[in-house]
Amino acid sequence: MTKRKRVRFTDWQESAVRELDAVAVALPGEFRLLDRPRLIDRGFVQTRIRLRTADLPRAPRGLPLHEYEEFLLGIGPIRPVPPSVEVDHDRFIGYPHVLEGRRLCIYLDPAREWNPQRGFAGAIDRLHDWLADAAAARFNPDAALHHAVGGILHRTPGTPTIVVRESGTPAKARPAFLTVRSPHRYDLHYDGGHPDQHRTVLFQVAGPLPLGAGTRLSDLLTRLDTASAPGAPVTPRPRPQAEAFLAALAAAAIRNPARTPQMFILAVPHPTGGPPHLLAGRVPATTADELRRLVRQRRDPMIRIDTEALDIQTPVEWCTVSDERDSVTTRRDTSRPTSAYLGKTIHIWGCGGLGSWIAEFTARAGARRLVLCDPGTVTGGLLVRQDFTEDDIGEAKVEALRKRLAAIRDDIELEAYVGLIPDNFATLLAEADLVIDATISRAIGQLLDDLAPATVRPLLAQVATDAGTSTLGLLTVSDPASPAGPYTIDQQAGRRVIANGALEPFHTFWKDVSAQDELIPTRGCSVPTFHGSAADIAAVAASLTSLLGSHLASTDPVSGTHLIGLPHSPAGPFRRFIPAV
Repeated sequence: MTKRKRVRFTDWQESAVRELDAVAVALPGEFRLLDRPRLIDRGFVQTRIRLRTADLPRAPRGLPLHEYEEFLLGIGPIRPVPPSVEVDHDRFIGYPHVLEGRRLCIYLDPAREWNPQRGFAGAIDRLHDWLADAAAARFNPDAALHHAVGGILHRTPGTPTIVVRESGTPAKARPAFLTVRSPHRYDLHYDGGHPDQHRTVLFQVAGPLPLGAGTRLSDLLTRLDTASAPGAPVTPRPRPQAEAFLAALAAAAIRNPARTPQMFILAVPHPTGGPPHLLAGRVPATTADELRRLVRQRRDPMIRIDTEALDIQTPVEWCTVSDERDSVTTRRDTSRPTSAYLGKTIHIWGCGGLGSWIAEFTARAGARRLVLCDPGTVTGGLLVRQDFTEDDIGEAKVEALRKRLAAIRDDIELEAYVGLIPDNFATLLAEADLVIDATISRAIGQLLDDLAPATVRPLLAQVATDAGTSTLGLLTVSDPASPAGPYTIDQQAGRRVIANGALEPFHTFWKDVSAQDELIPTRGCSVPTFHGSAADIAAVAASLTSLLGSHLASTDPVSGTHLIGLPHSPAGPFRRFIPAV
């Protein structure tokens, strides 16, 4: 006779169960363990608990709680895994932070919110606080993750991400196209003509899917034909939509090659209104081919798909949707100084140590158009600190940088000039919002001074770092209202800085560079250059970019010179602004 192996809990689970027993003893009227903990899937231990919730304040749209509520509490196998909480009834379907109608999302961000040191007594406190917020309707449905589709991320490993930037016009079933950018990225479009296109359909679902969309075609079709309001039971939808969905899916499939999977997009209404939540899925090639066969064999001009003709147990794979529509997306840099670059036309003259990084920072900040100027070529030694790669060696800096920035953003306009300034810079300047001189050239500075008195001109700026460490930064700004250009303002600031002994680390910007502050990277082949790492220069460039963004956003004309020092600079962490006189 074979002996049955005794299932053991982990040490963490054993200690958690003991702690729960202690809580039950300490709070007999508030908390109870209702059964013996048992091992379930994924190594979790589960036990049924009961909490007294009678005293929690209620609100009209809050979670409907009874005097006592029972929950299934899951204990993970190791300390870093947060506990899970579920219910085995349908009263909570459709409420914010209730996943697929049963699981309670008590930790929105487990990495920050789950604290194992507080133990499971802390987890019970967390559950109690969550119930208090839910009952009082304090959760914001608009902020609840994936609220329209059961609160869960629909994603099957190995599927591509679908990038959505176009909103499109509403329609029950709208033809659409997926452009294959790479094996892991498809882009959604509503017009044809793009290379490597796959025909798809965007199907407008009649209502939210509080139980999610399922993992099989049968799940999806069932949930399309059922409806549920928060706190109400799931009921058949008055107007079923599964049949219409299959017809739209088949109409798209017939336009794609045989033996290829069929993609689809679901537009799911959000419970609070506004733009729909988008789900992207696909059925395997065998199911898509069966849809194609049924369409070809039909006798009626209308496409009707009988579900009995399909294997509805076939799996549905879900793709991550990178939803970047303006109506649902807030930029992550909103309210930061760099947001001033959004939509602007910017010249960057000099694309080396500072200029190459500033170009990338302004591109990521949303600049509409960048005009890049530099006469140089990328060499291997520059990779130590400039924003280039091995594949760029031998190419003009501006061309290499143009390609890099184009890879960062599809919608940015880029112009590259191999030279110190653009060929037609007078014309281009009339369209510019900002010119950044990162050449450290006196001649270029004096050229900008000549432009300063113009009645209409862009903001003019010069940037520099020190030769000895590349941890000090200099930014000189000439506002369009100023008759003085950045070179003149810089020289005025230099006289004031040199006269101030407390600013001695910054004297280097207005003195001849000492031999010890320069280096020759390649013997006999390089002009002297400055010391500095990518970490140093990128940090200085980032700080100067943010400071300059503040000027670009300002409605008051402010000109002058900024001095900054990184924490490990000769000046220590430092920042000072010297207004222009």
